[in-house]
Amino acid sequence: MAKTFGKTEKKQTPKTNAKQKAKYTPKKNNKNQKTTNKKAAPKTAKRTYKKSSAPKNTKPIKIIPLGGLDEIGKNITLYAYGDDMFLVDCGMSFPDEETPGIDIVIPDFTFVLENKDKIKGLVLTHGHEDHIGAIPYLLKNFNVPIYGTRLTLGLVEGKLKEHRLDSSAKLNVVKPGDIIKLGAFSVEFIHVNHSIPDAVAVAVRCPAGLIVQTGDFKIDATPIDDYVIDMARFAELGKEGVLALLSDSTNAERPGFTASERIVGESFANLFAKAGKHRIIVATFSSNIHRIQQIIDEAVRCGRKVAVSGRSMINVVNIAAELGYLNVYNNVLIDIDAIKKYNPEQLVIITTGSQGEPMSALHRIAAGEHRNVDIVPGDMIIISATPIPGNEKLVGKVINVLMKRGANVVYEKMYDVHVSGHACQDELKLMLSIIKPKYFIPVHGEQKHLVKHSALAQSVGVDDKNIIVATNGNVIELNNKGIKIAETVQAGRVLVDGLGVGDVGSIVLRDRIHLAEHGIIIIVLAMDAVSGEVVSGPDIVSRGFVYVKESEELMSEITELSCDILEKCYLSNIYDRNAIKGKLRDGVSRYLYEKTRRSPMILPIIMEV
Repeated sequence: MAKTFGKTEKKQTPKTNAKQKAKYTPKKNNKNQKTTNKKAAPKTAKRTYKKSSAPKNTKPIKIIPLGGLDEIGKNITLYAYGDDMFLVDCGMSFPDEETPGIDIVIPDFTFVLENKDKIKGLVLTHGHEDHIGAIPYLLKNFNVPIYGTRLTLGLVEGKLKEHRLDSSAKLNVVKPGDIIKLGAFSVEFIHVNHSIPDAVAVAVRCPAGLIVQTGDFKIDATPIDDYVIDMARFAELGKEGVLALLSDSTNAERPGFTASERIVGESFANLFAKAGKHRIIVATFSSNIHRIQQIIDEAVRCGRKVAVSGRSMINVVNIAAELGYLNVYNNVLIDIDAIKKYNPEQLVIITTGSQGEPMSALHRIAAGEHRNVDIVPGDMIIISATPIPGNEKLVGKVINVLMKRGANVVYEKMYDVHVSGHACQDELKLMLSIIKPKYFIPVHGEQKHLVKHSALAQSVGVDDKNIIVATNGNVIELNNKGIKIAETVQAGRVLVDGLGVGDVGSIVLRDRIHLAEHGIIIIVLAMDAVSGEVVSGPDIVSRGFVYVKESEELMSEITELSCDILEKCYLSNIYDRNAIKGKLRDGVSRYLYEKTRRSPMILPIIMEV
């Protein structure tokens, strides 16, 4: 993949992504592998299904959501029929205030690995991190064949290269309309609109019946790439007879229809004109290729150069341009290191950090810590994204800092600089009405989204007895005779901290939160290994509790109390080091709470000499 933007040249005028039909071949596997990557797609079958449901007396299909319920992100679903299984998506989520120091959160793969001999493949709906971000961590334990569209697998391969897994991965490219066989299952791919190209829904067939899982979708009549959602195919499936529908619940609380992405392009045109001779910086999701395309198109019309900042943004732009999903014009993209050669009115900078992430490019720009970009009064900053629930404070903090530095900040509530990639209530009801499922399982959302979506299903005629609002780990069994939650398997979250995967658990998190809230007091002393007498100390060290130089009296009191506790232990013939530590911990903790109403962590350290 290109490392510098100047080497990627396309035509000068915007056009639709005709190149999406071009063939993308993932990197080849080793010759000794049974499954290679030489084929661009698995063999497909013609759609000759008759209108029919499953036989009345058949064993049930099992649907097991292992992530994505009661949460936003970390989407992964397992389908099982008999001894055959397959997965849909394998995503990650980002940490929150309850997981300090954590990099990302991935699903618990315990149940998947226990059944890896039965799992025939991993099917991907699109290339967002919450649907593909955990794949490298799964492949380190289980090299499952992966099926996805060209762009989706292009983004997956980029992630696998970072983990040095690209040479062994078994990637298989599919396109809308293809049908693949995975044991007792056949899986059909159906084009949908989303905020990233090449998104698909899946229609899953097995002897128990037909299941439709929409993935993330919206109904956009005027998409940027001119590929409209295939509602005709969904209608055909509805006529055939759908046993169950699993549908995206993200916007189940929002009435009406989701606006078209083209509205954002119109807003960009107005804002770029208002910027005048000032520099423009646009923060958006790195995976929103349609949005990036509109920014580049408007920059071309205004005669501006475009620089890209942020590692994920650079990677996605390179991959999308290489695969033909992003039209890049001659001499428009420049390296971020070259922006000082241009006047402010000649520049547009596209960056990550629309969610206020502390390590993102926009956050570093706001803090004055970016290597290339320094805010000057008059800069127009456009934050083209809606804060993910829980990120509102982070985004607000970045906006405030940028404004204090004299920037003109435009964000979603002020102008139409962002539209959602998820269906709102009227679109969700339309999908339900067209597919006419017997059973309905809302997915992809917090509990409030799932419950609201189930109410929408009832409003269009789905019997409330045929709706399951599940949680991660529920084993949902269904056939024509009924639907139920049969049991629960292990599911949850695994925390990734640096190179450690799963080594940070609830106890470590509890200690981190405790340290962050109350600080720590360390009591250090040396004892004679034979007699048990105190040779030196105790010395008191405070971190995150009080400022020692301004609290000398309190430190002296802690020292005196520690000496009293040690003397009592000596007189009571208590020489066990753990017992002495416990006495120190309890005594000092009790005293400090009475004195300060705070409970710092107490850490006694006893050295033997």
